[in-house]
Amino acid sequence: MKIRPLHDRVVIRRSEEETTTAGGIVLPGSIAEKPNQGEIIAVGEGRRLNSGEVQPLAVKAGDKVLFGQYAGNNTVKVDGEELLIMAESEIFGILEG
Repeated sequence: MKIRPLHDRVVIRRSEEETTTAGGIVLPGSIAEKPNQGEIIAVGEGRRLNSGEVQPLAVKAGDKVLFGQYAGNNTVKVDGEELLIMAESEIFGILEG
């Protein structure tokens, strides 16, 4: 199944959670913080301006992005995978390199 977000929404696959600390301590899944970065897998057409024009998004599918810890409270399961849906404005930046 595929999902296509509307307007200025993006669908993000969250990066894998770290299960050990830098010191080698293993963290259970309930204690470990959810990562605040991921990969965009789908984008909407863009935001509709007051003039009626559509402003394209600055991000595209495949971009690695950074977002806030509480961003993207809308999660969906597609083919058993949990994905985030959020507005482009909730993304802090694109990770390059």
